[in-house]
Amino acid sequence: MRFTTSWALLPALLSSASARFVMYADEWHPTRPTNAQDRAGIDHVVLAFAYANNTAGYSPKVPISTIRSEFPNAKIMIAVGGWGDDTGFNTVSNSDTSVQQFASDVNTMLTNTGADGVDIDWEYPGGNGADYKQVSNSAKFYQIDAFPKLLAATRNAIGPNKLLSIAVPGKKRDMIGFTSQTGPKIWPSVDYINVMSYDLMNRRDNVTQHHTSITGSEDTIKNYLDIGAPASKINLGFAYYAKYFTTIGDCSASPLGCPIALAEDPITGKDLLTSGAWTFEKQHMAPVDASSLTVSYDGTCGPDKGTKCASGCCSQYGNCGTSPQHCSGACQHAFGTGCTDSDVAGSWQNAAKNGVTDQQAGGQYYFDPANHLFWTWDTPELISRKFDDIVRKYNLGGVMAWSLGEDSNDWSHVKRMADELKKSPSKPSATYAPRPTSKKPRPKPKPTSYKPQPPTKPTYEPSPPAPTYPTSNTNDYHSLPGNPTLVSDPNLPYDVVWVDGTTDGSGGDYTNTPGSPDDYTVVWVDENGIPKSTAAPATPAPQAQHAAQPQPQPTYDDGSWRPGKYDRKARVPGTTEQVAHYEPAAEKQEEEKHEYEQVCQLRRVRKRGVNARRAGRSV
Repeated sequence: MRFTTSWALLPALLSSASARFVMYADEWHPTRPTNAQDRAGIDHVVLAFAYANNTAGYSPKVPISTIRSEFPNAKIMIAVGGWGDDTGFNTVSNSDTSVQQFASDVNTMLTNTGADGVDIDWEYPGGNGADYKQVSNSAKFYQIDAFPKLLAATRNAIGPNKLLSIAVPGKKRDMIGFTSQTGPKIWPSVDYINVMSYDLMNRRDNVTQHHTSITGSEDTIKNYLDIGAPASKINLGFAYYAKYFTTIGDCSASPLGCPIALAEDPITGKDLLTSGAWTFEKQHMAPVDASSLTVSYDGTCGPDKGTKCASGCCSQYGNCGTSPQHCSGACQHAFGTGCTDSDVAGSWQNAAKNGVTDQQAGGQYYFDPANHLFWTWDTPELISRKFDDIVRKYNLGGVMAWSLGEDSNDWSHVKRMADELKKSPSKPSATYAPRPTSKKPRPKPKPTSYKPQPPTKPTYEPSPPAPTYPTSNTNDYHSLPGNPTLVSDPNLPYDVVWVDGTTDGSGGDYTNTPGSPDDYTVVWVDENGIPKSTAAPATPAPQAQHAAQPQPQPTYDDGSWRPGKYDRKARVPGTTEQVAHYEPAAEKQEEEKHEYEQVCQLRRVRKRGVNARRAGRSV
């Protein structure tokens, strides 16, 4: 890092005196402050989300006129995309025609709703999205060039008087579409860059670390400054939720850097419900007196309803049932019976009271030895430090947070950010000089890589609605119509099957109740270790092996990075994760070894589940 003194800082200092406060408001956490003082200072509200391939017909659940009445001095914007909207962005970016149609549809949406601007939340251009196990990064190579074109087309369509912002990844390995070559094509089109400097640990990581911290957030901001992002356009991101991860063993001695249990299916990439996110909402912050609850009459339960299940578990989404998906994955212990997982709510309340501040890294954490849960989150005190150590130090244009309703317990995080924005900016003694990056051109993909074909006629149209299926409240696993990209390979020692459960939503969180057609997939292991159809008589079961075989891949930038053997990110109501993962060649062997161990671990877990069910036990 190099610093040089400069009087050129004066304009930045003047602008930082009125730094932006951008607040996302998502439909899953609709609570908003009723006291005007609790929402003071917020000057941009971003409503989330419209689908990328159906923007023209989008209508927010809360009318924009209502939002304007509560935030009279704020610009009201609409976010498009979010975690999991891969199909939408794959569709709108696959040709020049579809890009132009998307831009036109965005303009139609702004005209129809009266919104002041649009936020493009594409997670992520070039790969590492929620579908990374089904669609490899090499098949999304074209998106690296399509993204700047999409932004330029959108800017041209909406004109200079509407706002255009982008939400960008926090982890460097997800910055596939953000380089020193693409940056100069991106920044001129946008007004703001909302940096998601949180979820820096997710379910694709192997050991515990802060999901948000001062050092982690600072590194993220420097990554964008290094590729030419204007500091005046950058908004530092804050998360109004904690994250938790199940550890393999007792991490009391060294809570940071401790191995975590398998959190993601190594073949399908789906959530195994050993990790999650916990918002700062009122219902999450205080213990529940189960004796004061009334019995549910309609199958719903939880703190919002104030009811408990007559029998069975209360899922994290507030539905009574007895399926594994109701009874695990943040099952609400106080509102039903039969939960098989750790009491996440009770663990969090303990963590919130007894959290430990990592003064060096600037992060808050807690390890729960009884439940083997590691917690990581931001406190109001650490928010203040981030303003001093990052926002003011690097002359950033503003801050943003995800999301308003998630801080509804006391609005302490919202108010602390507003208080910091009122303070006079500290004059930094130097300006940041970007670190040198490789000047080598990005290579073209090999001929085998996917290249979108120009359509003979416009092909952009909303995807047809998915078929619906009845919700299951049984202990049985129900096979759903097969996804052609997930057909079991007879050469593998696993069956891949669809089961009722939950799916990742925006930011890697859960958005669907048990029984959704978007349910997660699991790897199923026969009792003898392999499907009977492929097991030769009297032949011992083979050891678990990698499900994916290495494919030739192009090198990138200076040649020291390449797509990993496994193409590997939420934001809201639950968790977040990463995806197609560029690995240094020197670390390839260690990563492959870890993947092998993960597959073996999952095989053992599933085998125990099969045996338990056959023995009539619950799991």
